[in-house]
Amino acid sequence: MSAPPQDRPLRRGWTTGACAAAAARGAAEALWGGEFPATVPVALPGGERPEFALAMHEAGAGWARAGVVKDAGDDPDVTHGALIVATLRHGPPGSAVTFRAGPGVGTVTKPGLPLPVGEPAINPVPRQMIAAAIAEAAKGRASDLIVEISVPGGEAIAKKTMNGRLGIVGGLSILGTTGIVVPYSCAAWIHSIHRGIDVARATGIAHIAGATGSTSEAAVAKLYDLEETALIDMGDFVGGMLKYLRLHPVPRVTVAGGLAKMVKLAQGRLDLHSRKGEIDFAALAGWLAEAGAGPELVSRAAEANTALEVLEISRANGLGIAGLVAARALATAIAAANGAPFRLDVAVFDRDGNLLATAPS
Repeated sequence: MSAPPQDRPLRRGWTTGACAAAAARGAAEALWGGEFPATVPVALPGGERPEFALAMHEAGAGWARAGVVKDAGDDPDVTHGALIVATLRHGPPGSAVTFRAGPGVGTVTKPGLPLPVGEPAINPVPRQMIAAAIAEAAKGRASDLIVEISVPGGEAIAKKTMNGRLGIVGGLSILGTTGIVVPYSCAAWIHSIHRGIDVARATGIAHIAGATGSTSEAAVAKLYDLEETALIDMGDFVGGMLKYLRLHPVPRVTVAGGLAKMVKLAQGRLDLHSRKGEIDFAALAGWLAEAGAGPELVSRAAEANTALEVLEISRANGLGIAGLVAARALATAIAAANGAPFRLDVAVFDRDGNLLATAPS
């Protein structure tokens, strides 16, 4: 995740779920014989009622369609600028609001998500928001409507997300529990970690691996011959992953990452982002002394700028610093797991994905 701008307050945005609710309300107004409004209000779960401008609209016999452009504010969201479209048609009497996935919206194909297999990937809270927005427009009329949500270009955008790994095929998910995008929030990433674990558990996977980045992910997948669904894009959030696993365990968990990230874990950090602190090189130099380094090498390590420099000192002198890092990282992870019923191990890789050390529990 790139660093947020520092020269002004960050601007909030709106989730795909909030935009879909606004688009659905605009289409509902026209479907029942009214005019397409220029803007529509949407009631968010927290009580706010923002207004959304309709970016497009059209109607025909028995149907109406409206679209809202997603504004993610200052968040680096891949769906920023996407057009979220709702097409409404009358459904059978008594059917209430039913949902369909249009072009660019995915379909659930694996168990473990909060929607059954075969359902459009429109999450429960967005469904509630859409139904509530339609009910406001209905003004007491029966809301037996088929709601199709589509996102032009959504299938291509979805390739930049974890949807494929989660078994969501054909496009994006319509998401959002609050309707609000908080810039640079960790919530979306943590949510993705949770859903990845849920899908792995529901599909019977016994060994998952949380990796800090793409290189370590590819390396740990090759090391243990893991399928894609077993791979959790943990990023910096080791603590967030292990906390969820305490309540939703699998038999075996591997924490995988590059040397620098694993040094931070070894030094007791469960959020490995740079903003949470840098490597303690004095402590790392002390570990090098434990591995047999003399005073000159220890001094060089203490003055190093990167973990890679310490690794090179270790390698050049036949010292096993990576093994000590792995063992200490495992100790931190075991403490965070807090007695959870799974086998835990750590794998440390270099920048090229070569294995430096493992530490099994």
